[in-house]
Amino acid sequence: MKEWFTNLSVMEQIFFWLGIVSTLFLIVQIVLMCLSSFGGDVDVDGDGDIDVDTDSGVSIFTIKSITAFFAVGSWSGLLTCALASDSLQWIAVIVALVSGGIAMAVVVVLLRAIVKLQCNGLFEIDKIIGHQATVYVSIPPARSGRGKITLNAQGRFVELDAVTDCETKLAVDEVVEIVSTENECTVVRRIEIAEKAEKSEEEIEKTEK
Repeated sequence: MKEWFTNLSVMEQIFFWLGIVSTLFLIVQIVLMCLSSFGGDVDVDGDGDIDVDTDSGVSIFTIKSITAFFAVGSWSGLLTCALASDSLQWIAVIVALVSGGIAMAVVVVLLRAIVKLQCNGLFEIDKIIGHQATVYVSIPPARSGRGKITLNAQGRFVELDAVTDCETKLAVDEVVEIVSTENECTVVRRIEIAEKAEKSEEEIEKTEK
């Protein structure tokens, strides 16, 4: 094994180590997803701060899709290096990028299908209006971008995209209230603002009486 590895070119060694690391990381993600499913949890897209949201509510650049990109791309590049002559090693880079991009696209398509199934058959997002949730990924102010919230609803732990009309960013671990839903995305506000709004409504009702 050691002799085989030392005979590899620098590019082949790079592809090899990228393939090993990304594949192990992908296996860990799959195991965690399976454990989450057995536990009854729903994780629409638990991938952290690097998500770039699309109109569908599913992010393109997630940890899952990027891991798939490197795993498939690295092994495809290594195989191409092994088959191509020394003068055509650069083709392996192109093959790696193309195959990795295809793998990323497949992951995104699968995630979108999962989201649709969850929203249509398993989870009714409109019924969580008025519920409190915790910010999981910070939410930019004035609907300038999407963040994520988590909450227990309808007998399961749910993670959802969220926007806010607040003028300041909603930080991680901040407790918020869900005020509405739009295109499978929640609209939230700070609990303090929600309490002030409720008090104002009560005062108006008392004045009218």
